Amino acid sequence: MKRLTLILITLTISAGMILTFTPFSLAAELSDDDCIKCHTQPPADIAANGGAHKTEVSCMECHEGHPPTVRENIPACNSCHSGKSHYELQNCLSCHNNPHTPLILHLAKDITGPCLTCHQEQGVLLQENKSFHTTMACTACHQEHAQVPPCVNCHEPHSETMVQADCSQCHQAHKPLVVVYNDSTPSKSCGSCHEEALSQLSAGKTKHQALACAACHKDKHKTVPTCQDCHNVPHSAGMMKKFPTCGECHNTAHDLNL
Repeated sequence: MKRLTLILITLTISAGMILTFTPFSLAAELSDDDCIKCHTQPPADIAANGGAHKTEVSCMECHEGHPPTVRENIPACNSCHSGKSHYELQNCLSCHNNPHTPLILHLAKDITGPCLTCHQEQGVLLQENKSFHTTMACTACHQEHAQVPPCVNCHEPHSETMVQADCSQCHQAHKPLVVVYNDSTPSKSCGSCHEEALSQLSAGKTKHQALACAACHKDKHKTVPTCQDCHNVPHSAGMMKKFPTCGECHNTAHDLNL
């Protein structure tokens, strides 16, 4: 912290009186508590949403000196932030427009490159799993930082009863055409697209009727098991040779011909 030294000199008064002042030093040390006396909004912003700017640095550690003694006392972001490709971007304040609330970002509608300097994994998923989402800017969906919009904002759900939680059971936004799910996925979610198959299965009178779609069509969309995966080889070799395709006698797994 800079100190202000005042040197008081001897003054000669015209009437012959001499006043002598001895030099002394005045320590003009400022603290963060002094800043708020004039600058009320920045400390309030930092207290509310300062992030590491609240916990890791003080006002005086960023703003070294004060006008008029120090005229340029607003530091560049990269004087502290370095070592990552994100910190090499120009014009930090275009997104982080208030350095006292650094994690509250204001984003334009067509940003992708700057986002991917932090969110690299999502960029890789989009490129390796091509879809219409691959052609979109990140901020077309994520209009606010860290905001994950509901799929139904853009996509009409498969059925009137489906909600966002249903979408995420099968789809991931950065690879939406890779449809994967677990064994607990309800058959009604499958039936919203595969209505005829579910209708036939529900009306059946065999053990298949009690099975969930995901019990046979495991893990990944369009997985079609063979009958032998569950039933092994149920008939004699001669019959299997004569009728190698189960469906020749049993129709489909959703509508077994008894």
